[in-house]
Order: sequence, then C-alpha cells, then structure tokens
Amino acid sequence: MSADLQARVLAWLDEVPDPELPSVSITDLGIVRDVRVDRDTVIVALTPTYAGCPATEAIAADVTRALHEHGVDDVRIEQRLAPAWTTQWITPRGRRRLSAEGIAPPHSGLADGVVVLAQPVLCPRCGSSRTSELSRFGSTPCKALYRCDDCREPFDYVKPH
Repeated sequence: MSADLQARVLAWLDEVPDPELPSVSITDLGIVRDVRVDRDTVIVALTPTYAGCPATEAIAADVTRALHEHGVDDVRIEQRLAPAWTTQWITPRGRRRLSAEGIAPPHSGLADGVVVLAQPVLCPRCGSSRTSELSRFGSTPCKALYRCDDCREPFDYVKPH
C-alpha cells in the first residue's frame, strides 16, 4: 500500500472515537495495530482493550463505516489478540484528552526508566494525589471509581494493564 493511502486511512481512523471513552480516538487508545491493503481490500487489525470487551463489535462497525464514508468499499477487520493490549499503548495525546474529560489516565508504569509499582492516582480536576478508590469497577470494566479527598469530586480512573 502506498504510504500516502496508509497515512490517509490512519487519519480517518483517528477521527473514530472509542464508544466507551469518546474523548479519545481508537488510534489514541492504541487499539489500531495495523493497516494494510490486499488487492482492493483495506485490512485493519484491531486489538481490543481486553478479551470480551463489549465495545469490540461497535468499534469494528465504526471503522468500517468511517472507511466507507471516505470511499473505501472493501474493508476487512481482523481481531488481533496477541500481544494483548496494554495501557502503555495509549498515546500522550490520548492521556491528555482523558484527563481533560475528567478521567484519570493510567500510570505509564515507568518513571525515569524504572518500573514503578505503586503510584497515587491523581485527580484529573485539581491534580491532588490524595484520592481514594470507591469501587474497583467504574462506568466500564476497564475503569475504577475514585474520589478526590481534596476537591471531593468523583472521577473514573483507567486501570493500567
């Protein structure tokens, strides 16, 4: 596939929001793993955020619809389960967008090249590290519900994995 077509397809996919986290695109989440062409078929490989994610089918339909809207008639979606998706694949822009929507992005797991096992969850509203987990599961299975002990606002936290 030409680099130009691949860049256009990736730009179109960058406009497809995640159905459970609509403030970020599916490319920001890092679930678009590959785009290639086989004859007249555009093949998009997606890795779900976790096996059994209820948004998987909706994302595949949204990708197909977006590409059809841009004149790509033959689209094939491949589900790629290995390697498993990790929050490390969320782009810096995706992390900023999550935070701007009041959702605490997951920790990167690295600090100056050292793996950090325990870090406080920062409040996306006031930046406080004084937060408390209210529920291990938030509005979706990939998020936990937290509350800031300073500003008292509840917020979702995307759990790292």
